[in-house]
Amino acid sequence: MVKIFRTIDNNVHQINEAQEGSWIALIDPTATEIVEIAEKYDIDVDHLRAPLDEEERSRIEVEDHYTLILVDIPMIEERNDKEWYGTIPMGIVVTDDKIFTVCLEDTPVLSSFMDGRVRNFFTYKRTRFILQILYRNASLYLHYLRIIDKKSDEVEQKLHKSQRNQELIELLELQKSLVYFTTSLRSNEVVLEKLLKVENIKQYPEDTELLEDVIIENKQAIEMTNIYSGILSGTTEAFASIISNNLNIVMKFLATVTIVMSIPTMIFSAYGMNLKSVGMPFADNPMGFLMVILLSLVFSILVAIVFRKKDLF
Repeated sequence: MVKIFRTIDNNVHQINEAQEGSWIALIDPTATEIVEIAEKYDIDVDHLRAPLDEEERSRIEVEDHYTLILVDIPMIEERNDKEWYGTIPMGIVVTDDKIFTVCLEDTPVLSSFMDGRVRNFFTYKRTRFILQILYRNASLYLHYLRIIDKKSDEVEQKLHKSQRNQELIELLELQKSLVYFTTSLRSNEVVLEKLLKVENIKQYPEDTELLEDVIIENKQAIEMTNIYSGILSGTTEAFASIISNNLNIVMKFLATVTIVMSIPTMIFSAYGMNLKSVGMPFADNPMGFLMVILLSLVFSILVAIVFRKKDLF
């Protein structure tokens, strides 16, 4: 899908034909659309296809008449009827009079610009537009990180009541999301540092404060990701240790019960053998059966008391 936007009378409007100062948004474009845009605006096809590869790394590539900025943005994906978080690439191509964005999904990072919900946004102010996109991207990371923190607290509360595999799997999924975030944010940080040195993208004094805000937001997102990742790792290890310890306690209890129950089993086995009654204690006594039962109970109780003193029960 290809959408074209332009600021007219300080408002963002979707138009049919690209003009000077337009923003052309490619959302999960087809191969035909990519080739048409590449040929029409003299852009390398591989640069337009790069953001459609989920494994593409963040970077800046400077060509003769345009610059490619590739960053990772956060996204929500559904697995097993639950929402989890990951990252996908987004490309920004800046030419002399237009700006292009390429992404696999209709991301909230760009939809707010399309809906006109961003203040002081003008499609023809390309440098500011890039910084505004990067700022919205860092802010979205922070928003998702807060949601992940709340989800981890909810899962932890469930684990206190019921230590099931499902909750541990949810913690691992959240931890995996944080790993994606950490990797992507660090890559984006490198792009921001390089962005300051790119001569093809003009730097304006009025955008200096916005650039500083972008860098601060990105660093804050990195710090929050590291903190939450450390907390989740500690929580997962702690509950794994608790579950393992509980299993050891159960196994110890079952082993002790098995030993105690083996005493009457051995006595009954001896009396259950097909032997003559001569020499068998209580064999000729009318109360012999009851006496053997009581004897086995006494031995079992004595062993149980010994184990109890050794804290094996």
